[in-house]
Amino acid sequence: MKLDPFYLIVDSTDWIARLVPLGVKLVQLRIKERPVPALRAEIRAARVICAAHQCQLIVNDYWQLAIEERCDFVHLGQEDLAVADLGAIRSAGLKLGLSTHDEAELLTALGAEPDYIALGPVYPTILKQMKWAPQGLERLREWKQRIGKLPLVAIGGLNLDRLDGVFASGASSAAVVTDITLNASPELRTQQWLAATQTARGVPAPKPLA
Repeated sequence: MKLDPFYLIVDSTDWIARLVPLGVKLVQLRIKERPVPALRAEIRAARVICAAHQCQLIVNDYWQLAIEERCDFVHLGQEDLAVADLGAIRSAGLKLGLSTHDEAELLTALGAEPDYIALGPVYPTILKQMKWAPQGLERLREWKQRIGKLPLVAIGGLNLDRLDGVFASGASSAAVVTDITLNASPELRTQQWLAATQTARGVPAPKPLA
């Protein structure tokens, strides 16, 4: 499978409603510690928006809800992978993305036969406290050699100046959170990311909205 080179990660459907109409084609909804009814409502709303704009929605962690709400993609961290029912995920037809941070996690991820593998943090990140040091481009290149044809997602500390190095090192897609959500103009920054990633991967960039 192929992933869009721009992989947006946000923590609410409000963000999806703001940014997906700009031309985003791949977005992960990553919400933590919310009651199940609220999570279900967010996922349902996100699905409607993404379907209207031909955007691939990836649900983070909540694989049971992703199945129940007929989503088609879920992303799991290693702790969630350890308790997830991979058979149920596959039977429901969901694609699967997995996070990795070190050698042991890569081997675990490959054993689950995912549809893509993410490596992070590539650079220092302010998104959350990490027990892993920044991986760097050399580790990104190593991971790509290890996983072969599987898409590789780079995440952690990415900005526009670092895109060329990330893609040259084998990443299929660049995941971004705070460089957009903490920007003074998230919409403008999103358009800049869309143009830069599409150009870097040789894909025509979407036209900016009037």
